Amino acid sequence: MTTMRELRQAAGLSQEKLAELAGTSQPQINKLETGQRKMTVDWAVKLARPLGVEPAVLLGLDLPAAPAAPRPARPPMTPLLRTPPGGQQGQAAASMPVRAAARGGVDQEMFLEDGPIDWIARPDYLKNARDPYAMYVVGESMMPRFRPAQLLHVNPHKPPAAGAGVVVVKRNKAVLVKEFVRRGPEAVVLREYQPADREFAVPLEELDTLHTVVGLQEP
Repeated sequence: MTTMRELRQAAGLSQEKLAELAGTSQPQINKLETGQRKMTVDWAVKLARPLGVEPAVLLGLDLPAAPAAPRPARPPMTPLLRTPPGGQQGQAAASMPVRAAARGGVDQEMFLEDGPIDWIARPDYLKNARDPYAMYVVGESMMPRFRPAQLLHVNPHKPPAAGAGVVVVKRNKAVLVKEFVRRGPEAVVLREYQPADREFAVPLEELDTLHTVVGLQEP
């Protein structure tokens, strides 16, 4: 599988030049290439243009494994921006923010980044929705339904029906993409497909929000 170093070399860029084009530093590029820093959606968006690839390509790279490190405490999640940077209300109605990635797997949760990482055109079926957003998928626990690098379209105000895809945000701001099964008096029951098809419960006391996936974009 292609590595980030190979993509950089194919683009004819030094680590220093790539860092300059991406608005970062050479040590950060070196950490990404050696696996000391994880390739997140934020980094993929920053690096895609200077490398001449789509962000989805970078999210699928074969990066060296980095040593495990304790997860830092996260600040409270900021609200979704209602208008694009510098945009007017009419522009906001035609676009929606892209949030950071969400991973399948109870023990491999991702965290929402503060603020949108990008903006995309709002699809017709979300023209009248309130506060819709998109989110990249990483991880394989929901394959074949949801695959890494797909961009999910989410309506945060549509109640989920049994069998619907959902973005689950916990009170600690961890994020999961799963299938909604049912809501009980004490927990929400969800389903994942990999490595085994199973149902599991998230206690309501741990649950912050539950948003419904209404569509997706292929990478």
